[in-house]
Amino acid sequence: MNVILFGPPGAGKGTQAQFVVKKHNYFQLSTGNLLREEVKLNTTLGKEIEKLISNGKFVSDEIVNALLRQSINNLKFRDRIIFDGYPRNVDQAKNLKSILSAFNQTIGHIIFLNVDRDVIEKRIMGRMTCEKCHMTMNEFFNKEQIELHPCGKEFLKKRKDDNIEVVIARYDKYMESTKPVLDFYSKNANFTEIDGATEIEQISNKINDVLNV
Repeated sequence: MNVILFGPPGAGKGTQAQFVVKKHNYFQLSTGNLLREEVKLNTTLGKEIEKLISNGKFVSDEIVNALLRQSINNLKFRDRIIFDGYPRNVDQAKNLKSILSAFNQTIGHIIFLNVDRDVIEKRIMGRMTCEKCHMTMNEFFNKEQIELHPCGKEFLKKRKDDNIEVVIARYDKYMESTKPVLDFYSKNANFTEIDGATEIEQISNKINDVLNV
């Protein structure tokens, strides 16, 4: 069964998605990673994406949907995908359903990590992502893990869009655009809301309980 994991920027979606990948043998499909990979390729589209992200803006649905469809089409995984950071609005939610239907797939669980903005600010300002394995850590909370990171701590970089002004803009924009999709999904029997401000392990345990039902 496929899983949607969503929540505001900095809610810990990437960390929890990695947990699901390792624990339940899922494939993490992160739209954020898809966009950053395109930027890394330095294509015309990548440059456009980088400009939007650096200014705290979201990339258009057309761009995201095209990258998403291409990735699902190339995946060997079937009904074992965890969607990290998508959908962000009702149109994307409907589009995801349409794409999955074309590949004879459905959504098994929808998990929302709910976190207040003040918690998000601290998490994002300390966030570092490995350029090699895409693992995300926090310089305030994961000092030992950073020192022992197998890829080498020199590969842990802060994102250009991780500054306080952009954080606030992204959080407010996310909550504004996501409220309708939250309402859209919350009516489903397979929807679960989890307090994303608790300890990482507690959140992982709750997600594990949901997936084991």
